[in-house]
Amino acid sequence: MFLFCFMMTTLSQTKELFRRAEAVCFDVDSTVIREEGIDELAKFCGVGDAVTEMTRKAMGGSVTFKTALTERLSIIRCSREQVNKLITDHPPQLTPGIRELVDHLHQRNVKVFLISGGFRCIVEHVATQLNIPLHHVFANRLKFYFNGEYAGFDESQPTAESGGKGKVISMLKEQYGFKTVVMIGDGATDLEACPPASAFIGFGGNIVRPQVKERCSWYVTSFGELLKELEKI
Repeated sequence: MFLFCFMMTTLSQTKELFRRAEAVCFDVDSTVIREEGIDELAKFCGVGDAVTEMTRKAMGGSVTFKTALTERLSIIRCSREQVNKLITDHPPQLTPGIRELVDHLHQRNVKVFLISGGFRCIVEHVATQLNIPLHHVFANRLKFYFNGEYAGFDESQPTAESGGKGKVISMLKEQYGFKTVVMIGDGATDLEACPPASAFIGFGGNIVRPQVKERCSWYVTSFGELLKELEKI
């Protein structure tokens, strides 16, 4: 049973915590980028429908994240070559307004992190576009055999587990001494990261997940709303 921080923070408190945050952590799939990376990879590998349904269950919180990830990847079984070709032929599409928001946070010396249950190879590509240092990226690592065939994923990464995003935020607070960390995302795994995050902001600009919208004090559908809040300072 998670003790969500939405119970404790009102809309005005959440806005204030966002304005004075030392670090802002973003989910990636359906938040920073428009699509779900694992679904795009599945489509590219010809198994899109089966995997999309499992993603929906995982994001709705009806199966554990690791179970859903293991099952989806065992259907996709992508090679290293397929992953590279996906990034080249269908690069992730940034959500409108994210570049401006991240630039504004960087200008204010706020540390920006990407915490994703998706794949590091795709998330690093996104981080580079947003000038986010690669050591600020936390995501799952795919494993391949020497011939490039799929060999599983690194199950030791915190992001491979339900509750993993919260573990990453705890680690960041310990490592950097952050007092105020805000998590922004669209899904159940993002909501669960608060606490240890000081506040959670739900994002519905690409997909609205009712169970997230109902359970957070501040829910936005565009990054412009967050930028506007920062411009008040």
